[in-house]
Amino acid sequence: MKIEQIYTGCLAQGAYYIESNGEVAIIDPLREVQPYIDRATAAGASIKYIFETHFHADFVSGHVTLAKQTGAPIIFGPNAVTRFDAIVARDNQIFKLGDVTITVLHTPGHTMESSVYLLKDKNGKDHAIFSGDTLFLGDVGRPDLAQKIGELTEKDLAGFLYDSLRTKVMPLADDVIVYPAHGAGSSCGKNLSKETIDTLGNQKATNYALRLDMTKEEFIHEVTDGLLPPPQYFPLNVQMNKEGYDDFQEVLARSAQALFPDAFEATANETEAIILDVRHQDAFAKGHIPRSIFIGLAGSFAPWVGALIADVQQPILLVTEIGMEEETIMRLSRVGFDQTLGYLKGGFNAWKKAAKEYDTVASMTANALREIKEKEDVPIFDVRKGREFLSEHVLEAKNTPLDYLNAHLSTFPEHETFYVHCAAGYRSMIAASILKSRGIHNFVDIQGGFDALKKEDIEISQYVCPSTL
Repeated sequence: MKIEQIYTGCLAQGAYYIESNGEVAIIDPLREVQPYIDRATAAGASIKYIFETHFHADFVSGHVTLAKQTGAPIIFGPNAVTRFDAIVARDNQIFKLGDVTITVLHTPGHTMESSVYLLKDKNGKDHAIFSGDTLFLGDVGRPDLAQKIGELTEKDLAGFLYDSLRTKVMPLADDVIVYPAHGAGSSCGKNLSKETIDTLGNQKATNYALRLDMTKEEFIHEVTDGLLPPPQYFPLNVQMNKEGYDDFQEVLARSAQALFPDAFEATANETEAIILDVRHQDAFAKGHIPRSIFIGLAGSFAPWVGALIADVQQPILLVTEIGMEEETIMRLSRVGFDQTLGYLKGGFNAWKKAAKEYDTVASMTANALREIKEKEDVPIFDVRKGREFLSEHVLEAKNTPLDYLNAHLSTFPEHETFYVHCAAGYRSMIAASILKSRGIHNFVDIQGGFDALKKEDIEISQYVCPSTL
């Protein structure tokens, strides 16, 4: 038996390849499916099943394409309704894979069709669970992402999740391995661990949601408290995962159109396309096409695209490093953004050589800001998430989280120079690009963000737990 976790850091997502005696199961595949097919082919094995733990909201799964290319059936848990052929399994239904078996454990709560898959070895011993978004490491799936079903509320789903965990998951042995669908950075939970594999016994001991003395009412409160609104693209990804979508190769063929600077500029002027610049933030700061939006491939690219570009049907024009065009199109397609019109041939250097207008982002070091701040009070805006800001922040700084930057535009000074930072520089450059696209230019980005500011003895405000007062 072979188990391989195929982890994609950009999405904080784990897909799984399970092989036994020449037969393969894939769990929660990404949209580009060729790597799974190549793995099976190299092993002389065939893909027998495609398991989906639930209808994913944060990415477009590869189940439809993989089934089309391999003939393997798609398997969902109870309550799933699709517009394509799929096996809607019964609770406790068993699927044989080579010398092992996979049992469907229906665990409604995150969504109503959510299921955990229990892998038993050739001796019938419980070996691992593929827990989807039912159980993460350190957390559980949030109960507010399911499409509305009747009169059910997020508290109702949280109650179902409590029961699912305690009747289906927690009774399993402590040595069972937990393979979740997501890790830290995913919006499908509140406080996920950076680890991606653990034992169930350790989760019982450390995961707040699995406390033996926790009542259902306490669980519901803990799981629903402090939930931020989900990214706007989530319902659209759920719809694609339920109804089907174009194969990635079709998307790539129509999107990978090389446009010389004049054609690129004309397309931008003639359409409502967003110019999306995916280079490193330092390169963007030194020069970029006016009103383009920066979201760099080197960071949490796909989630930020989904959070900040509300409509997956939005036309997009790309500025990338040379050779990264197809990679960018692929990563956009993972979250359902299939309307790329083309990319700037030759990259930003071609734009400059064509003597086209370009813009820059003013920036300074943390040390330079410290020197200014010692002489006068200056407006500082922190675009990190609210929890990061509450934990510690520059004294007198204001929190304008990147996720909701458009709602804070009126709070920025009209004429006075202000200063913007995040944790390390990636998110503040996204914010800078949005501000400039809105006609706001009187700001300076702080290189290295809060990490750099803390090293400069700038006065920091830190959260103090009430219990220590």
